[in-house]
Amino acid sequence: MTITLALLLLYSALQVGLGVWIGRRVRTGGDFFVAGRGLPAGLIFAAFLAANIGAGSTVGATGVGYSDGLSAWWRNGSAGIGSLLLAFWIGPLIWREAKAHGDLTVGDFLERHYSRSMRGVVAALIWFGTLSILAGQLMGIAAVLQVAGGVPPHYGFFAGALVAVSYFAAGGLLSSSWVNRVQLLFILVGFAIVTPVVLNLAGGVDAVTSMPNPGFLGGGEVTGWRNIFILVPAFIVSPGLLQRSFAGRDASAVRRGIAFNGGVLLVFAFVPALLGMAAKLLFPELETRDLALPTLMRETLPPAIGALALAAVFSAEISTADAVLFMLATSMSRDLYAGFMNRSATDAQMVRAARFAAVAGACAGIALAFVFTSVVAALDAFYALLTVTMFVPVIGALHTQTRGRDGLMAVAFGLPALAAMYLLTDGRGYGVVTPALAGILASAAGFAASRILPR
Repeated sequence: MTITLALLLLYSALQVGLGVWIGRRVRTGGDFFVAGRGLPAGLIFAAFLAANIGAGSTVGATGVGYSDGLSAWWRNGSAGIGSLLLAFWIGPLIWREAKAHGDLTVGDFLERHYSRSMRGVVAALIWFGTLSILAGQLMGIAAVLQVAGGVPPHYGFFAGALVAVSYFAAGGLLSSSWVNRVQLLFILVGFAIVTPVVLNLAGGVDAVTSMPNPGFLGGGEVTGWRNIFILVPAFIVSPGLLQRSFAGRDASAVRRGIAFNGGVLLVFAFVPALLGMAAKLLFPELETRDLALPTLMRETLPPAIGALALAAVFSAEISTADAVLFMLATSMSRDLYAGFMNRSATDAQMVRAARFAAVAGACAGIALAFVFTSVVAALDAFYALLTVTMFVPVIGALHTQTRGRDGLMAVAFGLPALAAMYLLTDGRGYGVVTPALAGILASAAGFAASRILPR
């Protein structure tokens, strides 16, 4: 066992220990699901940013920078734009509703505005889609452990899932929000130190940015600025993020915490893009682009800085894995178990169901990690499904007087359009009309048709 791997294992044990210690404070379902609705702006910021910087934002975005240059900014930049819209538009609105009605999940919100069927459909789709993003995080964790100590990927999948499940199951969102603080420290400090070192080794910023690349607005057929049609809506209506906003102490804490997170994402977005371009300059013949960040860590950095870099990436991926488990656990426990199987479920029963769902979701994510070949491919599958399923129903519920069938019509129109566009164009779309945008437009058409048709 290498020293770096030993340190990562010790760090993992400390995260689990902190989560278990905080978890002793959990007494009710409200504590587990929404941290007692008492998080100040600082903890909201940490919970959001730690959830938003994960495998796709680090390993995946660096890989996009390797292949598509500076246009990789849009991977994280689009998330930052979506976060700012959430902060100043949707977040405070939905927090007030959640506070007034005692909502614990987005499913509570959807059932009140539409129907119980809408809650069930969305929860099932989220469970199906969210597994792909969990698989992406586990793939990133496995890559880090492989670089740190030669751990085989399948063992890395299990190790990452074990850490995230352990501290999340101990105390839900309350435990996660405190562990996220520690993880965020490693993420920000690690990348702040690593980035200038790598750029200097590659000849400086001028050398990196002057190399041939598609430019800021360029990229591949489904990358670059086209990410805005997938990622901006996804980061506005993601159930995991909306439910984190439910935990805010007040609307001001929600607004400030999420906005600060969005601002940091806009700046951080340059980091993986530049690192990917530096990797292209230093290692032009990599087998796959997802190896760009791990290769930089292994081949270019001094041991101490390399270990810090690995800890930063490991933190990013574990923190997002716990955010995914949060979505899986709450949708299964509150929306499916308490919503359909046991309508009179107690707080204790819902918390037990959430912990069971977290373990089951982790096992399914491990299995799916063996299927996907790319971190970005795994994440984009989730983001497209999430966007088309959630965007129109959530926006419509907050701004119009809805009827029960409106949400189901939106989903019924949107998902087939997404699937058809993806299959007909091999995921590329037609011009600016990506599969996700086609799905959103069809979803809006279904929502409008439902409102026009007689009852």
